[in-house]
Amino acid sequence: MRDEQQLQQLRPSLALDSENATPEEQFQNHTLRPLLKLQHTLLAQWFYGEIARRKKVYFTLTPAAKLDWITQTVRKDLRVRHVLSGMIMGLFTQNELHYFLANEAECTRRLVSLLVQRLQSVSFKEMDV
Repeated sequence: MRDEQQLQQLRPSLALDSENATPEEQFQNHTLRPLLKLQHTLLAQWFYGEIARRKKVYFTLTPAAKLDWITQTVRKDLRVRHVLSGMIMGLFTQNELHYFLANEAECTRRLVSLLVQRLQSVSFKEMDV
């Protein structure tokens, strides 16, 4: 049995004001953002492996094209999107999963946008994986 309290204690505390936020914004700020921060290194390492798997074409691109490549890869490649989303969703509490499923389209849109932003902030350098 999962310990929901332990799951929440793992998350970093973020000082985000959500006093006048919509429920979707509250979910984003209290669930998605802390989980993305917690999983940042793992997300970046996995995505670097994806860059290597694709013959490192990423490293031949201009800086602007690199940002676009990340965006397109996360948004259009279902396998990539599902793996990255799963790294976050696996740490949801039962209540968070219930909320996510009830609001799946909006929550997925927000999660994918946050994943893209986070991966675009990483400075991927060519190295052996």
